[in-house]
Amino acid sequence: MTTDRPGWHEYFMAVAKLISTRSTCNSRPTGAILVKNRHILATGYNGSPPGAPHCRGTFSEDGAPFCYSRHMGAGDADKYNYCRSSHAEANAVAQAARLGVSIEGAGVYTTLAPCYICTKLLAAARIKEVYFEHDYQSADRKRDDHWKSIFRESGILVWERITLSPGALAVFREAFSGITSGRRLGEHPK
Repeated sequence: MTTDRPGWHEYFMAVAKLISTRSTCNSRPTGAILVKNRHILATGYNGSPPGAPHCRGTFSEDGAPFCYSRHMGAGDADKYNYCRSSHAEANAVAQAARLGVSIEGAGVYTTLAPCYICTKLLAAARIKEVYFEHDYQSADRKRDDHWKSIFRESGILVWERITLSPGALAVFREAFSGITSGRRLGEHPK
């Protein structure tokens, strides 16, 4: 039995990774959570608007996973004009708005660093910390560098990459490999 307890950053990133499993995007499944004072305020994953068709589980004629923007031949600079999905961070902000939850001063944990549009949205929502697992890495490195300059100018105080340690991964693997709350300390006293 693993006894290490994950730290807060690893805990919240693991939750974002779990949220990403609901994504309807074949290209980059992404999960995000908004956190303030160590409490989860809202969650989001990238996906099509409710009720709209999505790409997940759909395949093109050649058997490759389907992507609507690629199907339409959209280039890197134009892909957001054809993508069916809203990004995970935007969906988390929208969920908070629907539920009337204030997110000012919160942080976001996301499995993919926010794009330029989401960075602007997070700054406008007064998000102060951005923690991500994977850097965005578009085909245009100059544009990526420009995106990163926005957080420095916007009041976002933290922009930090978080990776799960082998110890945390072992804890999470154990938690998901069987019954989580089975008795661990022997028989119940009579």
